[in-house]
Amino acid sequence: MSKSMIDVARDTLIKNNHRMPFLDLWNNVSQEMNFTPSQAEDNIAQFYSDLSLDSHFVNLEGNSWDLKTRHTFSESVTDTDSIAVDDEDDDDEEDENQETQSEDDE
Repeated sequence: MSKSMIDVARDTLIKNNHRMPFLDLWNNVSQEMNFTPSQAEDNIAQFYSDLSLDSHFVNLEGNSWDLKTRHTFSESVTDTDSIAVDDEDDDDEEDENQETQSEDDE
C-alpha cells in the first residue's frame, strides 16, 4: 500500500526535525512520491489544501509548515481579536449595493 502525500509530509517533518518552507516540503514529498513534473504541478494545490485541513500540521510565519505537536498553542493559533474590522465601511458598501440594485430594477 502506498503512502498518501500527507503521510510522506509527516514522515519528512519527523525526519528533518524542524519546520520547512512549503516549497521545500513539497519538493521532498513530490520526489518521495516519484511524481513527474506534470504530476507535481497537478497535485500541489491538493497537497496545500490537505496540509491546511489536517490537524497534525501548522502553518507558521513565512509559509513554513511543521507538526503542531512541536509548537505551543499561541504559536499555532491566530488571534482573531487582533484583526481590525471596520463595520462602517461594510454598512456603506451594503447601502451602495442596494441603491444600485434598485436603480437597475427601474
